[in-house]
Amino acid sequence: MEALQYLINGFETALVWYNLAFAFFGVLIGTAVGVLPGIGPMSGVALLIPVTATLTSGLGPEEAAASSIILLAGVYYGAMYGGSTTSILLNTPGESSSVVTALDGYQMARQGRAGAALSIAAIGSFVASIVSVIALVFLAQPLSDVALKFGPAEYFALMILGLCAVSGLAGNSTTKALMMTVFGLLLATIGMDNVSGVARFTYDIPVLYQGLEFLTVAVGLFALGEVFKAILEREQNDGEVNKITRILPTKKDLKDSSAPILRGSLLGFFIGILPGAGATLASFFSYSLEKKISKNSSKFGQGAIEGVAAPESANNAASGGAMIPLLTLGIPGSGTTAILMGALIMYNVQPGPLLFEDHPQVAWGLIASMFIGNVMLLVLNMPLVKVFAKIIQTPPKYLLPIIVAISVFGVYAVQISIFDLLLLMACGLAGYFLAKHDYPLAPLVLGLVLGPMIENNMRRALTASNGDFMIFIDKPISLVFLLIAAAWILVPILMKVRGKKVVVTVEG
Repeated sequence: MEALQYLINGFETALVWYNLAFAFFGVLIGTAVGVLPGIGPMSGVALLIPVTATLTSGLGPEEAAASSIILLAGVYYGAMYGGSTTSILLNTPGESSSVVTALDGYQMARQGRAGAALSIAAIGSFVASIVSVIALVFLAQPLSDVALKFGPAEYFALMILGLCAVSGLAGNSTTKALMMTVFGLLLATIGMDNVSGVARFTYDIPVLYQGLEFLTVAVGLFALGEVFKAILEREQNDGEVNKITRILPTKKDLKDSSAPILRGSLLGFFIGILPGAGATLASFFSYSLEKKISKNSSKFGQGAIEGVAAPESANNAASGGAMIPLLTLGIPGSGTTAILMGALIMYNVQPGPLLFEDHPQVAWGLIASMFIGNVMLLVLNMPLVKVFAKIIQTPPKYLLPIIVAISVFGVYAVQISIFDLLLLMACGLAGYFLAKHDYPLAPLVLGLVLGPMIENNMRRALTASNGDFMIFIDKPISLVFLLIAAAWILVPILMKVRGKKVVVTVEG
């Protein structure tokens, strides 16, 4: 009950007129940031820190800190909403966490169900965000204690589980999915080794020292891959896109997506609590889980509404979960929360165990504003579904240049590098040829994301154990994750072998 009293005090802060304006401005900018590929919440939040300092210059120190963090957090979770829009309509992930949404969302759009996909994405995002904020109110302290027990061995095992779960994202061949995962891990090794400082696979090319930019690869594979497919195959559907007959989801859509939204919300929240895991991993895990438990897993990748509802819910819930280690422990779980932490410190507010005691106006004002901001996002996004859905009806001769322009602008705005534009084009061609031969792209992307985290946590764990690999088995949580990972790979193989034996016996 004490938490509810603090929350009421937080609403008193959040409902001040200028904080409402800051929340609205934040979620509006966040939605735009999410839509544009390459910008991302990290860049959006970083760019707006100087703006918030100017806007809050007339307020007291505590009020200025509360107002600034309300605006910056709005950009963060607003970007999670916006990232799904271009994923669904253009197969261009606006956010790394929206890569998975493109797998089924874009197919739904091509079938004339863009309205339903966008609506479910908005509804799922809203429900997940509210669930995560409610959980944040009541579970912040106990859950942060659990997360604090995760060491490098546990994180390594969690990432390995993530890679094994990627077999659930496979096309028709688990072997091809594992090949793509390994290829993604290989690409992740390019650049300077963080521990030894040795250059790996850079071939004395300076631009490769920082490694390959994740979003450049993702946008190239998914967005430009689709463009090359349209050009090289000369739009086999004659450029006709199915008409959008309905904007709102049907009762069946709502029924099919309600359980995935709930599961994605809970899974995303708990993954979000773990520093370093983040919304991208949450969306991959959530999609894999839905495909595993589905009675008809073959529909995934063909326009299954569950394939939109689950990852969109998970990535929004993860952004709420990521606030727990930031606020209660002073541990940023992602690049964006690290920037939010920097903004708080700039206002002389130190995140950590004493934040809720020393600066309750800032902490609870932020939590209350997240309730208000998510309602604003739903009100903003639902009416715009019809506007967004019209994009998919644009003829290819106009739509393809728009996709290329958005992709090029997004990538160049982040890196300001000609090399990244060339990499974008190369990934586009690779994406087309790989998809044409049924090599799934999602495992490659996940391998690229998780590679550095796996390597860093493995080396930290081995450093702590003086090179003893038994550390990964001695730690109970790590052992459980590794056993689940092994089962994820081995059980389907054993079932397939058993099924073949049954077939042979019947035929005999």
